[in-house]
Amino acid sequence: MEALPRETIVDVLENRLREDILDGRHPAGSYLPPERQLADGYGVTRTTLKHAFGRLVQAGLLETRHGVGTRVRDFARLGGADLLPMLVRHDARWIREVFEVRRSIGALIAERAAACATAAQHAELSALVEAVRHGDTADAVQLADVEVHRALARATGNRVYVLLTNTLFNAYLPVRSALRGPFTDAAVAHGRLAPLVEAVTSGDTRRARAAADAYLRDTEQIMLEGLA
Repeated sequence: MEALPRETIVDVLENRLREDILDGRHPAGSYLPPERQLADGYGVTRTTLKHAFGRLVQAGLLETRHGVGTRVRDFARLGGADLLPMLVRHDARWIREVFEVRRSIGALIAERAAACATAAQHAELSALVEAVRHGDTADAVQLADVEVHRALARATGNRVYVLLTNTLFNAYLPVRSALRGPFTDAAVAHGRLAPLVEAVTSGDTRRARAAADAYLRDTEQIMLEGLA
């Protein structure tokens, strides 16, 4: 068996700093206290602090200028969608806003996929939706459903839709286990998704958009009940 990763002091400090930033204890635009003072306050070495800083700089929460200091980045104004998994992990209320975007983007993707998908992509979508029917666990059904939506995004011919779809699914990761409600019954999950795939493969853009909207609203309601 593969050993589970152990949380290091850098992991603990990174999490603590991230929570302090997102909770507003270190406001956007403000400089953090000097490293020695901050390290003493958290009870860690400056080396540990620097490692945690590096991770938070990479995550887009901090920016460091040599000789000036480390400042909290205004991530709400300057950040990208790659921050969403971290924000959802911090506050699950973000997921409602993710779902709102999911509905809008999902309807556009379905409409464009209906207009642009090739015969090969029709075949791929039909095979993938069948995999939803045959999932033997809620987790397997959920992951099969995800692959259908990735394929729909690819069928648009627009790679930005693919990246947006990936971003939205990545945002679910921190709470994915609580979002399995629509996928506990494979046959029902298939019946809910199949009309969307059928509309896309028929080339009916209006019906595809309506089917996507219905599917996304239905599953959103179930998933939000699971979060509650």
